[in-house]
Amino acid sequence: MTLIMIMLAVIGGATLSMQAAINGQLGSKVGVFRSAFLTFSTGALITGLLIFYFEPPQAVTLLDVPKWQLLGAMCGVPYIVIMVLAVQRIGTAVATVAVIFGQLLMSMLIDNFGWLGNETIHFSASRIAAVICLAIALYFIHSSNKTST
Repeated sequence: MTLIMIMLAVIGGATLSMQAAINGQLGSKVGVFRSAFLTFSTGALITGLLIFYFEPPQAVTLLDVPKWQLLGAMCGVPYIVIMVLAVQRIGTAVATVAVIFGQLLMSMLIDNFGWLGNETIHFSASRIAAVICLAIALYFIHSSNKTST
């Protein structure tokens, strides 16, 4: 089951890169915020249909959860807006690796300190090495952009 979840996460990452490239092109033509609006309104419509047809009833509603948990919904807005802007200027690969670098750093902090109600998973040498490797990858991918232009 773990392997399936990892594969699904990789597929999710691939779709985010496709979304970034498409939204970067769209944003350059219609504007950053219109592109972000299209992303969220289409996503809301599709998700609403998925909830209506496939979501089993839950014992707890959105009105019953701690209000801070609703803030996660707002985290997508800066991501979409930043990616629409960044892809136009630095390309999909650099923007995506930079996002993954930010995700990895923050997720390791969340894990290490058990923030936001998550289980604690402490820093390790291999986790630190992974961050360093990704930072090096970001440097090389960005550097290759400079030399090719």
